[in-house]
Amino acid sequence: MPSPRAFLLLWLPASLVAAAVLLPIVYLLIRASGAGDAIWATLLRPQTLTTIGNTAWLAFAVTLVSLLLALPLAWLTVRTDLPLRRLWTVLTPLPLVIPSYVGAFLYASALGPRGLLQGGLETLFGITRLPDIYGFPGALLVLSLLNYPYMLLVLRAALQRMDASQEEAARSLGHGAWSAFWQVTFAQLRPAIASGGLLVALYVLRDFGAVAVMRYTTFTRAIYIQYQSALDRSAAAVLALMLIVFTLLILVLENRARGRVHQLSGASGGRKPSVVRLGRWRWPALLFCAIVVSLALLLPAGVLLYWLLRGWAAGQVVGNLGPLAWNSVLASGLGALAVTLAALPVAYLLVRRPGKMTNLLGGVTNLAFALPGIVIALALVFFGANYALAFYQTLPMLVLAYLILFLPQAVATLRTTFLRIPPQLEEAGRGLGQGPLGVLRRVTLPLLSPGIGAAAALVFLTAMKELPTTLLLAPIGFRTLATNVWTMINEAFFARAAAPALLLILASSVPMAIMLLREEKES
Repeated sequence: MPSPRAFLLLWLPASLVAAAVLLPIVYLLIRASGAGDAIWATLLRPQTLTTIGNTAWLAFAVTLVSLLLALPLAWLTVRTDLPLRRLWTVLTPLPLVIPSYVGAFLYASALGPRGLLQGGLETLFGITRLPDIYGFPGALLVLSLLNYPYMLLVLRAALQRMDASQEEAARSLGHGAWSAFWQVTFAQLRPAIASGGLLVALYVLRDFGAVAVMRYTTFTRAIYIQYQSALDRSAAAVLALMLIVFTLLILVLENRARGRVHQLSGASGGRKPSVVRLGRWRWPALLFCAIVVSLALLLPAGVLLYWLLRGWAAGQVVGNLGPLAWNSVLASGLGALAVTLAALPVAYLLVRRPGKMTNLLGGVTNLAFALPGIVIALALVFFGANYALAFYQTLPMLVLAYLILFLPQAVATLRTTFLRIPPQLEEAGRGLGQGPLGVLRRVTLPLLSPGIGAAAALVFLTAMKELPTTLLLAPIGFRTLATNVWTMINEAFFARAAAPALLLILASSVPMAIMLLREEKES
């Protein structure tokens, strides 16, 4: 049994957070119970089996491509003398700030069968149509290029704090550079790969914007169709519950991949590795970084700029974007604060108090990342309208939705940081007469501050571009950059959407760039 103080500081807030996460699941069970015998027809129909296969294949493929992009980028920007290394350190994670629905539209308008690229090729070479980008290829392209930074940030953090002594020992025993990397460095990166892969896979499971624009049916698109087109909320609830089961399978695979690792190698006292000289490989490495950044960042930014200039040339007025930007920053900032505070006790219990209860707690929090935003939003609308009318369509309700949606991101980031803090330091603080609060204030929080900043920044960036929950739960008249962009795109006013989309990307990019530069300076 935990002590009364530990219960108040850790278990009680963690339990309240878990209860908030379970709220949408309760809603789904209520809705699914209304399906009756039709639940089996929903589960066994061919479209459902196709949706399962599509979702699994897309999640696996995006995770694999993200690893193939993120691993060399992380190693090049942390361990080598890559030219313009600080610039690539800032640019390579920035695609994370582009909303998937914006990115999918931009790639489709640029690379689609009748897109901007085809128009240029037709003028130069007479090419009248390009291969179709819609379906799985387009969804894979968009989600991989916009989500590999999840994997990249985790791998960079692991590489920066890795002890080089084991790798150098392998080199001294006759292993070459590649052999030492795969047998020593890569082995130490497996926990980080598992954590980053989990973030990427779970994001793919709940993404709606990219698969909707690219017309590729996964669970989220099928759920949305049931809610909006067929108006069958019971069938949609059944599909959402299947998505939860699917998520549980991914969590089991991630847990096995991570193994029984509780402490990253070189958490303290490790020697930093020497910088690897690329030699003649520096130019291919530079080309690789330039290609990734061009496809993932410069291409969508250039297309946005094209639509913006086209709108100005046509005499379209941008309008006052200040209130939209302020509302976006306010909601995202409050969400980042709430999510980070809620994730602290959960992450601490997962690392410092492992056991059946904490494993259950971790599983519950990760379930939230698999729930589509529209399901969480409708669950809160249901409970707010029926049981908490004063809470309905208020900013606190929107912040609660952000908490449920983005809690796994903050927990994963803080958990990785907790793993790098030796528990002996906290024990030493208690041995010197400090109470739990004194140890927390004087020892734990200072060591945890980089992880807290990273978690808050990650949640802020994701909340800035969140769409379904903001559309359904924001107070009346509370418009953000994301909702404005979606409205313009949905009404085919692409030029009018360019200015708020660019401002949304800029507002999200600044805090990430500052965070990455500070991380580079301290490493």
